[in-house]
Amino acid sequence: MKMIKLIFLFLIISGYSYSQSAPAFWNDIASFKKSDSSHFPPKDAVLFVGSSSIRFWTTIQQDFSNDSIINRGFGGSTLPDVTRYFYDIIFPYSPKKIFVYCGENDLAAPYYASAKEVLKRFETLFCMMRTNFPKATISFISIKPSPSRKSIQPEIIKANFLVRQFLKDKKNTHFIDVYKFMADKNGNIRGDIFRPDELHMNRKGYEIWIREVKPYLNN
Repeated sequence: MKMIKLIFLFLIISGYSYSQSAPAFWNDIASFKKSDSSHFPPKDAVLFVGSSSIRFWTTIQQDFSNDSIINRGFGGSTLPDVTRYFYDIIFPYSPKKIFVYCGENDLAAPYYASAKEVLKRFETLFCMMRTNFPKATISFISIKPSPSRKSIQPEIIKANFLVRQFLKDKKNTHFIDVYKFMADKNGNIRGDIFRPDELHMNRKGYEIWIREVKPYLNN
């Protein structure tokens, strides 16, 4: 009986240790893997990857009905998170087009990465994508302005500029500027395109993204 109790205690401790050491967002990744195991996406599909703006784009397949869309957004993620899970959520699908929305969380609390650091992080992810998929088209959706993150807008603008410059001479790439359509003519962030949390977009916000992204699905 004493031995059984010791084994039981060991299992509890082991389980606790695993839960403590599991990397961030592992449950989200495990959920993607479970979905893939029952219905693996088709090859040469269009992959959208990144943070919560992709995750909450629940109508993405209907919005771009002419293409097979894979949504691999997981909320709160940063560029290093996407890079960490590259071989779980990008590599297996052999996508013909990859759309990335990430970097906003890097710049915000509690990380407060600089615009230059965001560029370095994107360069790392880009290198992995280009090395593994030399013929794929890679598009970066510009970091959006969010009312709740107004204090970091200068750094967001700088990060967008740096990523745009980085991609300018790269083949089969696009920088999709949604930022300018999410602010009014005076440069003020539009509040009508966000949910009450002033961070995530409502349908009006996504309609801007649909309009701006759609032309690049055919390029």
